[in-house]
Order: sequence, then structure tokens, then C-alpha cells
Amino acid sequence: MALGPRLDLRQSQSLVMTPQLQQAIKLLALSNLEIEAFIGDALDANPLLELGEAAPDGGLDPAFEGEPDGLRRTTLESSPVDQLVSEGRAADDRPLDIDASALDRDRDTGDGARSDFTDSLGDFGAGGSAGGEAPDINERGGASETLAEHLHAQIGAVTSDTVQLFAARWLIDHIDEAGYLTTTLEEAREALGLPLAAMQSALALVQSLDPTGVGARNLSECIALQAREADRYDPCMARLIDNFDLLARGEIARLKRLCQVDDEDFADMLRELRSYDPKPGLRFGSGPAEAVVPDILVQAVVGDDGAPGWDIALNPATLPRLVVNRRYYVEMRHACVAKDAKAWLGERLADANWLLKALDQRQKTILKVAAEIVKQQEGFFRLGVAHLKPLTLRTVAEAISMHESTVSRVTSNKYLHCARGTFELKYFFTSGVASADGDGAVSAEAVKAAIRQLIDAEDPKAVLSDDTLVDLLKARGFDLARRTVAKYREAIGLGSSVQRRRQKALAGVR
Repeated sequence: MALGPRLDLRQSQSLVMTPQLQQAIKLLALSNLEIEAFIGDALDANPLLELGEAAPDGGLDPAFEGEPDGLRRTTLESSPVDQLVSEGRAADDRPLDIDASALDRDRDTGDGARSDFTDSLGDFGAGGSAGGEAPDINERGGASETLAEHLHAQIGAVTSDTVQLFAARWLIDHIDEAGYLTTTLEEAREALGLPLAAMQSALALVQSLDPTGVGARNLSECIALQAREADRYDPCMARLIDNFDLLARGEIARLKRLCQVDDEDFADMLRELRSYDPKPGLRFGSGPAEAVVPDILVQAVVGDDGAPGWDIALNPATLPRLVVNRRYYVEMRHACVAKDAKAWLGERLADANWLLKALDQRQKTILKVAAEIVKQQEGFFRLGVAHLKPLTLRTVAEAISMHESTVSRVTSNKYLHCARGTFELKYFFTSGVASADGDGAVSAEAVKAAIRQLIDAEDPKAVLSDDTLVDLLKARGFDLARRTVAKYREAIGLGSSVQRRRQKALAGVR
């Protein structure tokens, strides 16, 4: 074999994702509110795009009466997808469905020819009807004052000492959202180069601020500060606060001996403790508070034949209608003389048509997935969480003839609102638990609901053990091992039988 440079010509095939296809796929994983921001940027970048309303009769816009067909506005009701079909070019329509392995080769093409629409997202026209007036769930809470802002606003009014003010502000910046100091005075002294006495004075100043208990270094100190403020920090209360570990273990008799009080006084001390806030900082906001805005609305309806059904639609409140102003395009095209200007205008029209096509396909894909979820989980929507069935992404993907990765993207960051509340789409995909009669499986969420129901109804004098829960659940048709019951019980935040017995004993002290 000769060694040396040479030229070879090879022919090969490879899957290449265009920037447009990459962007279209990414649109699937975005919520309606994110799509709204995307459309906002697109409107700024493309003069041919605008927000508009569909014609009342569903026909052509009155402004285009008598105009050639090519000049009518393109809306979601007359989208590029429908145009392609009417023009005999249906093969040019590409579904937003692709194998996950192909997506791994995605590249960020911010400098590509179609980069005008790559940085934001928003909402646009809904193709379905809401089937009734949607609930007013789009209100958002404004930004609330944070704990740090509240403390900084007070500290300047309580001291004029420059050094003390500097140290106090430093400590405030090291208080977490619950109101606790996250550093030690020794660390603060070393960081600021101040005497320990100065740091102790600054801490005392911070702990005197509102809310009472802020700046504490542990739970006992936080409660003690509030007890002093209420003038209830006597020796008996001090011993009780210093022995919270005994209280947590439910050693009531030992605590009474330590505090040297009778049953009535001890009950009064416990009532006083319950009135204190263990996390005083949480009453302040940590940033803007926003309500969850659903992307999909589901409502039960009755068909013309009397059969029950479902009306499934994208939330119209978050989907402004997007149109391409073709009249403006014609005016600009006649005004353009330079070749590069005409090319730029053609690119803007292609971008606008692509955006409507991608958003239209996204809408259809989301509705298709949502409809299958409602179909699979109809028992939940009609009867409640106890009838939630095990469901996987693969099951939905196979039912609607799409790839599993597409369903995964559609269900990401999307919320569904129905009569039972607002749920993330991922909520409806749960693992299965074998039923006791061997007839299929039940959802893990249904098991958790049953465990919570049993524990909520248990007698304080006969707290249910995990073994007892296993037997009771088996009587309800859930075949579970003891360790599985314990895992589900802990997942929903319920303690063991010993912990619950102590809690009920403490709750029973009056």
C-alpha cells in the first residue's frame, strides 16, 4: 500500500437537524407563558408579524375582500399547514416528532439565518374552545418585601453608631429566609476584624428587630426571644425551651419534673409555645410570587346524543392570535428596489410562515397528548385520585403514534386545569402497584391517598402500625409489602406509628 496524500470522493447519508427543526422541537417543551415571550420577540424582529383577531364568520378578513388569495392573512385557522394541503404540497409539512437520539445532536445556532426567533417564548391563538368561561386563575401576586429588605429598613433607625451599623448589616446579609443566622459570631469577627463584644452587641441589635425571633442561631434561641418579648420567659419556660429534645421524644412526665410544674401549668406552657413562630422570616417574601397559569383546560360536557365527554382546549387567556400581514408584505415588495432588500423581505416572510406553522403544529401536538391523557385517566377526572391508573410515557406515545421523547417534551412545564384543580401533566404518569385480586395494577398516587385516609381516621388510642396498614390496604385491594407502605407513608410526610402516637399525646395535652 503506497503511503502518500491523495484525494478520495465518498458518498454518505446523515440525519441533519436544521435550525428551524431544532427550534420547533424546543417549542414543545415550553409553556404557554414562555411561548408568549417568544412571540413578543418575534413581533419585534419581524415587521410582517402582528397580533390580530380572526374574522367573526371564520371566512376571509373583511380588510381583504376582493384581494387575490395570496394576499389573505395567515392565521391559525388558515395556517401554512392548511395552505400546503390546499396547494397539493402536504408532504412539505413536517411533524414535530423526533427520536431522542437525534435531539442529542442539537446545536445552538444563534448566528444562523433563522436566528430572529431563538431567544424567547409566548402564547398564541387557541384552536379549540374552552367550552365555557375559564376561571380567573391568571392573577399574579406582585413582588413582596423580602426579610433582608425589611431588616435593613429598620436598622438605620435604631442606631447611629457607624461600626455597629456596619456589623449589623453584615449579619442581616447572613440571615436565611427562615430568619436564622447562618454564620457564627467567631466567623463574623474574623471576617470583619472587629472585637467579639462588638459582634455580640450587633447581634443583640439585630435580634431586637421585627419580626421577633429573627437573627436566632437555633430553634431554642428563636423561641426564647419570642417568650421574652411576650414576658413569659420565666425559669420554668426556660427549662422547657432548653429541653426541646425531650419534648420531641414525648417524655412529658420527665419534662414536668424538670420544669417543676403540674399538669395544668404544663398544658398552659405548651399552648404558649404553640403560639410562637419557629420560622419568623417566612412571613416575608423571597421574590416575586406568581400563580400557576394552566396551559390546558379540561371541562366535562354532554354531547348531543347525551353521552358524557370532555372539552379539551389550550388556555385562550395565554394564547394571543398571531397573523402574517400579507398586504404590508405586498406594499414593501413593490417599494423594494435593491436585490438584497427583496431577499431580506423574502426571508422575513419565510420566517413568519414557519413560525405560524411551528406554533400550529405545537398546538395540535399538545392537544393530542392531553386528549390521550384524559382518555387514559378518565377515572381520575370523574371520581378522584383513588382511581388514578398507572401510566407511562410509552403508553401515551404508542396510542397517538408519536415518539416517547415527544410526549416527554409536551408534558414538561405544562399544567392542566380541571374541576379537581390544577395539575402538572407529569402528575398523571405514575408507577403501578399490583392489586390484591391480581386484576391489573393501581396507581401509586391512589395508594398514597388510601394510606393518608386510613391514618387521618385512626384512633389516637390505637395508632395504626405499618403491619396493620398492610392488612387494611389489602382489604381495599392493594397488595403491598410492609416496606412499600413505609416508603409511601414517608413520601407523603406521615411519621411512623411511634412518632404519630407522641404527636397525638402532645396534641391531647390541654
